[in-house]
Amino acid sequence: MANKTLGTRQKLGFRIEPSQKISKPRNPIAVAAKLRAAGPHRKKISGRRQLQQRALRKILSEPGHD
Repeated sequence: MANKTLGTRQKLGFRIEPSQKISKPRNPIAVAAKLRAAGPHRKKISGRRQLQQRALRKILSEPGHD
């Protein structure tokens, strides 16, 4: 005879009332890190140099510039 109580993909689970659930304690370090205001990071030296080079080329390529 075939077992008709559980399907092939069904798992046997116990239902627990929400008041009976035991929640795990929160990580206080993670909460503090999430609340900390983080600003933008500084660009690398090479990125700043490339930005300055592009700005200089744009200024020099403008018409009327000697």
